[in-house]
Amino acid sequence: MRQTVREFYDRAQRADFTAVVDDQGRHGARDLLQRAADLAETITPDWTPGGTVLLQADNSWRTVATTLAVGLTGGVLALVNRHTTAAEFEAAMEDIRPDVVIAEPSATAEWDVGRALPDARTAEGLDGWTVRAGNGPHDVSRWSGGALIGLTSGSTGRPKGVVQSEDSLRYACSRTVDVNGLHDGDAVAAVVPLSSTAAYCFGVCLALMLGGPLVLTGRWDREEALARMAGHDVRWTMCVPTMALQLGAAAAGSKALGGVRSMTVGGGPMDRGALARAERSLGTRILRVFGMSECLGHTSPRPDDPEEIRLGCDGRPFPGTDLRAVAADGTVLGPGVTGRAQVRGPSLFLGYARDGRTEPPALTPDGYFPTGDLLTTGEDGTVTVMGREKDVIIRGGRNLDVTEIERAVATHPAVARVCVTPVPDPLLGERAAVLLVPEDGSGELGLDELREHLARTGLSKAKWPEFAFTVSELPQTTVGKLDRSGARGLARRLHARIPASHDQHRQGDA
Repeated sequence: MRQTVREFYDRAQRADFTAVVDDQGRHGARDLLQRAADLAETITPDWTPGGTVLLQADNSWRTVATTLAVGLTGGVLALVNRHTTAAEFEAAMEDIRPDVVIAEPSATAEWDVGRALPDARTAEGLDGWTVRAGNGPHDVSRWSGGALIGLTSGSTGRPKGVVQSEDSLRYACSRTVDVNGLHDGDAVAAVVPLSSTAAYCFGVCLALMLGGPLVLTGRWDREEALARMAGHDVRWTMCVPTMALQLGAAAAGSKALGGVRSMTVGGGPMDRGALARAERSLGTRILRVFGMSECLGHTSPRPDDPEEIRLGCDGRPFPGTDLRAVAADGTVLGPGVTGRAQVRGPSLFLGYARDGRTEPPALTPDGYFPTGDLLTTGEDGTVTVMGREKDVIIRGGRNLDVTEIERAVATHPAVARVCVTPVPDPLLGERAAVLLVPEDGSGELGLDELREHLARTGLSKAKWPEFAFTVSELPQTTVGKLDRSGARGLARRLHARIPASHDQHRQGDA
C-alpha cells in the first residue's frame, strides 16, 4: 500500500482533515499517521522492512492506522475476523506464515498466538491491543507483488487467503469512483466488516484515495448506521442485500439518505422489487453489482441508469475487464444464453496464499478465471449473474435452480427476504424448502398462499417449494452475507419438527 499511503501522507501534510469517524468519534489524518508511526516502530524497530502483518481487522481507526503503518514500512497486510475460530486461525497461520500478529488480548489468548509465533517479541499497540512481532529482516517478495491478503471461505470450509496487489485494489477503487461520480474529500461509509476483502478495498482503500472521512459502525445496527451516514454527509457506501433492505425498513420512507449519491449492493440474492422499495424509502440510488474476493467489484451500473439496469441486472464490466459466459466445453456463449462465468481484468488476484507464498490461480489458456457462477450477457453489454453453479436442488434426478425460485418468491409483496434450500427426502433425495422473512407488519406466509402467487408468476409447478418456514431473519456470515450453509441447517431442523402425518408435500413424487 505504499503509493496509497504516500498520497494520503502528502495530503495530510498540506492540511489536516477528518480521516475516520467511528464509535469513538472523529480521528484526524495527522493523528492517525502518528499512531501509524508508533506502530511501525513497534513492528519493525529501526524501520527495517515491515514483513507480513496479520491484523484482527475491526471497523475502527485501528484498521486504518495499521494500514498506514504497513504502507510506511513496505509490508503486506493480511486480514482476519474476530469471529475466526482457533482452527481457522491455525489454518491461516499455516498458509500466510505472518511475521507479525496484531489482535486484541482476548483474541490473542483464544488463538494461542504465543504458540504460533514462539520466538516473537510481545508489545502493546493501538491503545491496548497485543502486537507480537518476529525478529527481522522480513521478506515480502514471497507474495509476488501482493499488498493485501484477505480470507474467504473455501468449498471445504478451510479459509482461503486471496492475495491482491495494490494495483488491483486501486483499479477497483478508481473505477468505482468514476462510475459513482465521487470527488476528492467525499465521505464514504463502511458498514460491512473490514475483514472482508471487498469491504476493506471499498472502505479503507477507497477512503484513503479520496482523502475524505471513512464513516464506520463497529457492529451492525441499522438505525445507528442510518443516522451516522446521514449525520456525516456520506456520499457512497457498499453493503450486502440484507443490509440494504434493513436500512430501507429503518428509514420508513423518510429519505434519510437523500444526500448519498448511490449505494452499491452485492454479495447475495437480490430482488428488483424489494430493492426498489428500499431505495425509495432511503432516497438514494441502489446499484446492483457483481464481484468477488478474487476479482474485486468488476461490474456496476451507473446511478443515472434506468431501474431495469440498476436493479434488474448486475451492470456492465468495468473498462478493461472482460466477463463472458461459456458452455461446459469452453465455447463462448452469445447474449441471452446462460453459461459458466469467466473473468479477466486488472482487479484479478495474484493467487492464493499457500505455505507462506503466492500460489498462482488456475486460469484458462487465454487468462480467464472461472468464478463458479452462472452468467447471462445482454445485447446492451449488461451482465446478470444467475446464481452459483452448485446452487441447485436435485429432486428425483431433476435439477431445480435455487436462484430462479428465490427470484419468483421474492416478488410476493409480503416477503422481505428469502432463501430456498434443500431438505432431505428418503425417496427423492432432496425437496425444496423456503425460509421467509416477512415485510414489517406482515404475518406468517403460508405455503398455499405462496404457491398461488408462484402460479401467477408463471414459475413451473415442478419448481414450487414443498415446505415454507417463516423466520425472523436469515442466517448470515460474519460479513453480513446470506449464510447458505446455516440456512440449510436451519431448514433441516425446522423440517425435522414436522410430524409425518402433517407432511406439507403438495406435489407428486416424480
